[in-house]
Amino acid sequence: MSTAESATTAKSATIAVPSKTAAKTSSTTKAKSGYLSWWAIVFLTVSSVASLRSAPTMAVYGFACIFLYIVPAIVFLLPTSLVSAELASGWSGGVYRWVTEGISPQAGLVAIWNQFAMTIFYYPALLAYVASTFAYVIDPKLAANGTYTALMIIGLYWVGVLISSHGMKAVASLASGGLWIGTLIPGTILVVLCILFLGQGNSPAAPMNTAHLLPAWAGLASLVLIVNNFLAYAGMEMNAVHVNELRNPAKEFPRAMFVSIPMVLAIFILPALAISWIVPSQTLSLTAGVMQAFDAVFAHFGMQWMTPVMAIALICASLGGFFAWLAGPSKGLLLIGRQEGYLPPRFQQLNKNGIQQNILVAQGWVVTLIALLFAFVPDVSTSYWIFSVITTQTYLIMYVLMFVAAMRLRRTQPDHPRGYRAPLLKTLCVVGGLASVAAFLIGFVPPSQFGGGGVGYVLLIGAGVLIVGFLAPFALLHFRRPSWKTAQAQPEGTA
Repeated sequence: MSTAESATTAKSATIAVPSKTAAKTSSTTKAKSGYLSWWAIVFLTVSSVASLRSAPTMAVYGFACIFLYIVPAIVFLLPTSLVSAELASGWSGGVYRWVTEGISPQAGLVAIWNQFAMTIFYYPALLAYVASTFAYVIDPKLAANGTYTALMIIGLYWVGVLISSHGMKAVASLASGGLWIGTLIPGTILVVLCILFLGQGNSPAAPMNTAHLLPAWAGLASLVLIVNNFLAYAGMEMNAVHVNELRNPAKEFPRAMFVSIPMVLAIFILPALAISWIVPSQTLSLTAGVMQAFDAVFAHFGMQWMTPVMAIALICASLGGFFAWLAGPSKGLLLIGRQEGYLPPRFQQLNKNGIQQNILVAQGWVVTLIALLFAFVPDVSTSYWIFSVITTQTYLIMYVLMFVAAMRLRRTQPDHPRGYRAPLLKTLCVVGGLASVAAFLIGFVPPSQFGGGGVGYVLLIGAGVLIVGFLAPFALLHFRRPSWKTAQAQPEGTA
């Protein structure tokens, strides 16, 4: 997840809340032609999903990262893109409305909660990356310091709350330029310098022959890192809300998806390969791996002064996405809290700038507690990985419900108006649903790169998923009060 992952993240849009980039591009394009061009959809999709942040995670596999990126693209990225396009073209209101219409209001609550809850764990993971990257500006040794990382996460989050509470104008330009500033330009520089490095006859840190195209099999643990790639591709459903703005949705949206997918893959795969050939896997940090590669290659070419410059570029992109999306996921929870009475009135209040500040503050205390774990876990990479897995697990619950709802809606409401109908919808839903379930189960397997973890690892991940993914939404359902409703729910059947 990049700025977009931050999307991923962020990469996690809630009830039809487009990014600042999306809003700006959409309005500009439509003003000129009356319709959104399919190339605009390509730009929005790539900027929403592509990122350099996950590159170190796959770089440990060397050449095999190609396989580990392409497989989830086929079984998850494509189904998610096309299925969400159909749902968005027929039902407004985002994943809560889709799952409520297709399954039940209770399932809709679980879906929207997990879309929101993933950010609770995603923000510490994202800000840990920012902290380790900033360490290369002041002191690279700090990248592995848990206390430094914890303090940076806490400080950056609360600064983000402060900025978001005053509206998003201050960071809109940074968010809209994040794709170029922190992804395309740094990624291109890294790949080009890596090619020059190898062209000088230097030996790569990882093998480059075809014998290493597949990951070495050492049981399920050797493949567990693939689970992170599902989160890297998550968030494609966000841009499906623009499908009705296309002149010919049935042809143009799939075309945009098929152009976006290879672009996203190139942004993910090429920098990961470059990192694997520059930094030995046994010394690669999952949070600071990108900067390790930049530092090494700049030092080789006598350009080490560029390391802090590149760090600042990556920081700007990540913070732009973080600030721009901080208030977004919580807005979906706010809407159903008002319509269904899931939230006490105190958490439904908006400040003078129209921001749900109380929800952000409550979320901030949880993020603070999670961040403190970085100070007490000896290996920062281990903390980073655990939070990434819990993030993925909770988000995958939402996707399973989305695929089930899409199949049921096609069967129970076949004549409901849709601007776009996904081809082979049942097949796409089955493949995407099974891929999500498989990734969910794989997430409980201790990765071999971290020396296992056994029962303790499984219990830790399981407890996190149980509490965050299921007990929390059912607590909202149990304690809700009719008197807490402060807004009328959208009438059924309206799009």
